[in-house]
Amino acid sequence: MSTPALPDDVQHLFTAIDHVGIAVPDLDVALAFYRDTYGMQVLHEEVNEEQGVREAMVGVGGTDTNPSGSCLQLLAPLTPESTIARFLDRSGPGLQQLAFRVDDVEHVAAVLRERGLRLLYDAPRRGTAGSRVNFVHPKDAGGVLVELVEPAASPH
Repeated sequence: MSTPALPDDVQHLFTAIDHVGIAVPDLDVALAFYRDTYGMQVLHEEVNEEQGVREAMVGVGGTDTNPSGSCLQLLAPLTPESTIARFLDRSGPGLQQLAFRVDDVEHVAAVLRERGLRLLYDAPRRGTAGSRVNFVHPKDAGGVLVELVEPAASPH
């Protein structure tokens, strides 16, 4: 069975699945579980005040700094009012978002808006490790919160 051709104005906007976000009530407990049970390596951990989370990226596959491996992002709330706290209250721990890597988050957001999707922010915000992010509203993406991630430029 052949794949139908895309209309001329549709282009592939994503370069990869960047990570899958998982909401957890306690980051330390979650990190211990993913490390001790699954053998995953903690690649990065930070507090993101703007997003209201304490977060960690854990590697799935790959080696050392995770070349060619995938990531899970564990997200714990900083305050009871944070978006992740509200998600946990409503849905409990579990899958919270699917993040796609993009080359230019502003361009991709503009294209998606032109295609009728709502994005949560007017302009990109700071994400993990200095990345720039925006989100497609889940009501416009089949019930999935889609994150657009433009990684921070690598230092030379």
